Amino acid sequence: MKLLRHGLAGSEKPGLQLPDGTRIDASGCGYDWNEAFFADPTNLDRVRDWAAGPGASAPVIAPGTRLGSAICRPSKIICIGLNFSDHARETGATPPAEPIVFFKATSALVGPDDDLVIPRGSEKTDWEVELGVVIGRKASYVSEADALDHVAGYVLHNDYSERAFQLERGGQWVKGKSCDTFAPVGPFLATPDEIADVNNLRMWLKVNGQTMQDGNTSNLIFNIPTLISYLSQFMTLLPGDLISTGTPAGVGLGMKPPIFLKPGDRVALGIDGLGEQRQVATACP
Repeated sequence: MKLLRHGLAGSEKPGLQLPDGTRIDASGCGYDWNEAFFADPTNLDRVRDWAAGPGASAPVIAPGTRLGSAICRPSKIICIGLNFSDHARETGATPPAEPIVFFKATSALVGPDDDLVIPRGSEKTDWEVELGVVIGRKASYVSEADALDHVAGYVLHNDYSERAFQLERGGQWVKGKSCDTFAPVGPFLATPDEIADVNNLRMWLKVNGQTMQDGNTSNLIFNIPTLISYLSQFMTLLPGDLISTGTPAGVGLGMKPPIFLKPGDRVALGIDGLGEQRQVATACP
């Protein structure tokens, strides 16, 4: 099943993407894709039943309708740094012995095709295509063997970063990761049954039509069960929480010379089975 959210920013409604690509309004099922929904795994079955019954006559979402983030604002967005060896090399870093963990403010969350707003004073706004994992069941001190039982689904995430804020201003990376619009998520959340092999998904990103990133989730240093188990030793993962698992080589910071986004640039990205996003970079008003 593919869960999405549609409508004006701040007033999104739940929706579904059907196997033929048709998108329908799912307001009639009585849920939104939030912590309370994901906390009860049987809710997904209820939505499937609704889609096969009353949902058959649900309104179709018109082409061109704005999509919001595929999930409601979670309790936390947890990101993993330098989780592809090729990305670590391009930034001059040693591949980590343990996952590098940082947070991204949930206020950065936006829809998959919303404009990227380059923050005031930014000269080094960068892109990062990433696989996002959405938690479906509360996880605390979870073993790697049981970790995937806590996954609600997977999403496409562009982990935008302002490199000067992140690396040159002292303190933690969160400053360079949390600007408004820096977390486009969607177009939909795909439940695990929709993904044949999450460990072998092509992921790509283009800027102004030029391919910058072309990687595969098979190259993750720390895989998804490892990340869920590891994080759950330090914090309770709540239903709806988003774990962004890292980016392959090809970020602007790693170019020689570095390349960063400017107003008017167009970014397109995708992951096999998780759809595509498109953002236009704009100046902060």
